[in-house]
Amino acid sequence: MIAIFSTWTTYGTWLPGDERQWFQRGVGILAGDTRRLLESALTMTEEAIILDRGQRSIVEATIHSHCLFRGWQLHAVNCRTNHVHVAVSADDCRISIPREQFKAWCTRKLKEIVLNRKNWWTQRGWDIAIDDDDSLARVVEYIQNQHLQKSDEFERTVAGVSG
Repeated sequence: MIAIFSTWTTYGTWLPGDERQWFQRGVGILAGDTRRLLESALTMTEEAIILDRGQRSIVEATIHSHCLFRGWQLHAVNCRTNHVHVAVSADDCRISIPREQFKAWCTRKLKEIVLNRKNWWTQRGWDIAIDDDDSLARVVEYIQNQHLQKSDEFERTVAGVSG
């Protein structure tokens, strides 16, 4: 593994049952389910969060700073209004560690400006091992330009990346 491609969403913006498909641990990707979506919405303790431009800048700056602090190589980061993508090389780490640390540090920084918010992110996220330079180049291209692409092009864009 030469790098990790991590993605996570903001709280409440992609709930289990979502019509765009959703992931259930141990089961895989599932189709939309209106009943499950309503059940998920009822368990929310706060409104869904959509990040504004300033908050997105804080997230990206925090990820840059944390990579410098840890000695990790940041290949690309893109914080959108409802999700974050990062490609990072972090030697000697379990694949989920960078994402978990990014989420924790970004939460700390965001709480400095929004004091009354508890939940910023979904509980988990998605991490893919990147095994070769060509796959890394495709992932970096996707991260840097994903706001220009349709979400259904995702799998074609990162084809060749192992999971």
